[in-house]
Amino acid sequence: MRVDWRRSASYAGGMRWDALFNDMESQLAEADRLALDAEVGERTRAEMVGLRLEDRLRAVLGCRIGVHLLCGESAAGELTHVGADALVLDEGRHQVLVPYAAAARYVGLGRHVRPESSAVRRALGLAHSLRALARDRAEVTVTIDGGAGRLTGVIDRVGGDYIDLAVVSPGEARRTHSVGQVSVIPFTALAMIRSPKAGSV
Repeated sequence: MRVDWRRSASYAGGMRWDALFNDMESQLAEADRLALDAEVGERTRAEMVGLRLEDRLRAVLGCRIGVHLLCGESAAGELTHVGADALVLDEGRHQVLVPYAAAARYVGLGRHVRPESSAVRRALGLAHSLRALARDRAEVTVTIDGGAGRLTGVIDRVGGDYIDLAVVSPGEARRTHSVGQVSVIPFTALAMIRSPKAGSV
């Protein structure tokens, strides 16, 4: 820290030493405050770099949020699950699985974060959720990104980066004769998957 002696020169002549030292002390204190502010700002920026979207989402588990999708649609409900690359909203009678890659923006997130301490839960990704839907033979409505519309059916198989969806009429059980077609849909094309909650009609 360099003391501004030109500023201090005004004390020459009938110099009062206490005023000079007080002025020097205030200059040093101001320099210390500026250095501390800079350090705090730098640390805050470094911490922000390490924050991930799922940490922000995890902090509002149990709260109602909205998700606006790249395809132009949206979903809103209670956030019930935050995975490695997808979330689940409870809409009441339905649950909605939304891959993070399909979201354009979120509404209702606070400024808090909650990192995931469990390595197992951190590893649960989109494929795990899709396999659970396939195992339950749940009827799902799949919204496909890029304006390709919606398909209703049952997930037959889940590959490493795609699903096989047996398309059926809404409310109709998946039977060989009721399948209109089987669509192979890449994970990257999944915008939203809506499924009825257990016990809902």
